[in-house]
Amino acid sequence: MKRLLVTGGAGFIGSNFIHEILNGEEDMELLVNLDLLTYAGNLENLKAVEKDQRYRFVKGDIRDRELVEELFQKYDFDTVVHFAAESHVDRSIVEPEIFLTTNIVGTQTLLDAAKRHWNLHPEDKHSRAYREGVRYLQVSTDEVYGALGATGMFTEMTPLSPNSPYSASKAGADMVVRAYHETYGMPVNITRCSNNYGPYQFPEKLIPLMIHNAEQDKPLPVYGDGLQIRDWLHVSDHCAAIAAVLRRGEVGQVYNIGGNNEKANIEIVRMILKALGKSEDLITYVKDRPGHDRRYAIDNTKITTQLGWSPAYTFEQGIRETIQWYLDNREWVAKITSGDYQNYYAGMYGKA
Repeated sequence: MKRLLVTGGAGFIGSNFIHEILNGEEDMELLVNLDLLTYAGNLENLKAVEKDQRYRFVKGDIRDRELVEELFQKYDFDTVVHFAAESHVDRSIVEPEIFLTTNIVGTQTLLDAAKRHWNLHPEDKHSRAYREGVRYLQVSTDEVYGALGATGMFTEMTPLSPNSPYSASKAGADMVVRAYHETYGMPVNITRCSNNYGPYQFPEKLIPLMIHNAEQDKPLPVYGDGLQIRDWLHVSDHCAAIAAVLRRGEVGQVYNIGGNNEKANIEIVRMILKALGKSEDLITYVKDRPGHDRRYAIDNTKITTQLGWSPAYTFEQGIRETIQWYLDNREWVAKITSGDYQNYYAGMYGKA
């Protein structure tokens, strides 16, 4: 893992991962961040590393085959970590096509380029021989498994049963990655994480949205009854888990990454209000979104026992630090909540 292509590195998880990997990998020679800089991409997330001699930024689309091929030829990557994706369920309900093309076709484009450059005999369709040490890692989501009842947890053997255009597009991409491993012998891994939170998260997602609105005494829109349950994972723990898979993961394997923090949405909203000293009168229940999964929960036994990773953050510690980060970075929040975001917010919840 010396010459790394990170897609979507200007986004929330991708930018945190870039910080993590540049700070933790002493033998890293090069890290190229390929990002189209759509609404959720923000290069300000990476100001601390932009002068690092090992870091390069390229603006571009993962569906652009010519560009992806050019990057592989120029930089000779040995590792791909694929974060780039349309990722917000609400947006996928309104614009499913962009999710399907970006998340599935974009993934295939990356796999094709990696296969051509890493296979020792690319002209031979039967060749399953690859350069030593190469790896493609697909960053996916627990949403591909669908929804759980009141009990049980997702394991790596849980059948895929996505319920939204977003999760369907991620499940489709995962199946393409699996097929390239089974058909061509591609050295791949897939990670499926629970809900992330932490610094640099775009404020369309639950936690930063509620912090932002509460601080300004604006209504806090809560879908349905707010009793949807998620397993919450601090983004730093997620990045450490990805690094563990890259270093020690068995080729071809799927690893679930969970934070062991099941919380109902309304519980989190109330925690944020209490931390900010705001009234629960700000809570405004809105019509539930179509196909809203009721409960997710991750069984992370495989990655903890086989790779030695475990989450370092409790939710109580993580949410406290996250709230403080957003309070300390009001200028960052103000910049990204202007313009197009305000139009999107009005379309989802009414006027901001």
